[in-house]
Amino acid sequence: MAKKIAIFWPGDYRKTPNELALPSITKATLQLEKALKRLGRHSYRIKGYLTKPHESIEKLGPVDDPMIGVYVHWVYGPHTVDGTVGKDNPLLLASNFSGEWPGLVGLLNTSACLESVGRKHSRVWTDSKDWSTDKVFMARLEEWCQTGRIQYPEDEIRNTAVIDKKSLTTARKIAASIRQRKILALMLGDTSMGMINGYFGPRLLPKIGFSEHKIDQAWIIDRGKRISQKRIDDAFRFVVEKGVMFHYGIKGAEDFNTQATKEQLRDYLAVLDMVKEFKADCIGWQYQLGLIPLRPPSDFAEGLLNSVCRPEGNGDTIVDSTEADQGNLVPMELMKRILKAKGMHQGVNFHDVRWGGMHNGKFLWILLNSGCCDAYSFNHNPKILKGVHSYRQPRGYFPIPGGTFAGESLPGKVTWARAYLKDNELWMDVGKGEVAKLPPAKREAWWKGTTREWPFMPTDMGISRDTLMAHYMSNHVAVAYGDIFQETVALSQELGFKVRVLGREL
Repeated sequence: MAKKIAIFWPGDYRKTPNELALPSITKATLQLEKALKRLGRHSYRIKGYLTKPHESIEKLGPVDDPMIGVYVHWVYGPHTVDGTVGKDNPLLLASNFSGEWPGLVGLLNTSACLESVGRKHSRVWTDSKDWSTDKVFMARLEEWCQTGRIQYPEDEIRNTAVIDKKSLTTARKIAASIRQRKILALMLGDTSMGMINGYFGPRLLPKIGFSEHKIDQAWIIDRGKRISQKRIDDAFRFVVEKGVMFHYGIKGAEDFNTQATKEQLRDYLAVLDMVKEFKADCIGWQYQLGLIPLRPPSDFAEGLLNSVCRPEGNGDTIVDSTEADQGNLVPMELMKRILKAKGMHQGVNFHDVRWGGMHNGKFLWILLNSGCCDAYSFNHNPKILKGVHSYRQPRGYFPIPGGTFAGESLPGKVTWARAYLKDNELWMDVGKGEVAKLPPAKREAWWKGTTREWPFMPTDMGISRDTLMAHYMSNHVAVAYGDIFQETVALSQELGFKVRVLGREL
């Protein structure tokens, strides 16, 4: 491979995150340059952040040298993909492994985006302050420098699983019901924030028993104007009486008050009405970035939709996949149906694979998404909302005040899954894990080291850190309490997915 290597900075579309991340990405780039120099390679930087697709096209398109993107904060997939797709020069995604900034989340999202369009690339990461002293990282970087790719072990990945007769029967019954009446997903907008890996569309969804109906997010604003004040007040009274703890007026959240929550409930009720009108089974809700300057964050509304205990509820959840991510929406809806068929609680959580660390000899992932969690995770009681905490979404990203749907997830066995696109076919990753109970001091350190306002689920996902970092095809994951592993594998296969089973037996 050529010794001359281009280094580029994929960025967020928003100015503030890029500015805040500038010290971190500068430091990481210096470390990468030092590591490449030690390997006898010459590198040069492509000037500035790539913050829009056209910048990626214009700055990366003409480059034929091997390229390395640096991921130390949240970035949009197209800010790498659009300038590299259709090219075959070696491409490496490099990240620090830090919870403070979601760089590894951006790497996973971008890698999955590249995979969805068939662009070959490799991944590499390190948690070392001095990258050149990390022997494993350096060996992987040298492999890429010599061959243009990095090979990772696949010993924790298999394409088969033992399915017992009862689980297979359950899966076939659910599949038959889906074939009789397709699952209708109400899509409020398109994929959010450059996550092209999470959109399957009308050409692929019908093959697995789903259909979509797209609604412009402007409908939320228009319909919301017609929601009566009585419904909003009743909904607010409901969430207060059921136990939500609102953190109004604290430092940094002086503008977060009851009116902000009521505006979030207005949007919840508007979406609820649209679900009823279109007889939709589940929702993909974009929110970002289109509604950020117009409406409060959608997180509190989305948390309620994913909970059995909710205003104007009917005893069921309405699966809501935030950021209009069909890669999570599909497994969430399938897992909900499996849980119901087995007489288990039907709540399924939506999380980011945010960061992790060692605890009691196991690597735990901090699963942490801004608010698309269900209340059951925090209390294991489907009749209440106790354990739900609503904090103001950080104002640096969300100018209009509104709260999260947060809490500490309780310990217990879980099943997780994720759908994704590879080689124009739909795949499903499935695994088993366990949510851990951390000592208070470690819990607070890890939580504050990520985003304290968001729901917290420290989880042994049943696989090593490096297996996930090397092979997982998203920054998102769907998680349900209980063992529905065999049914999820079987139902996915029945509907036509190719399946990967990730992990060791727990």
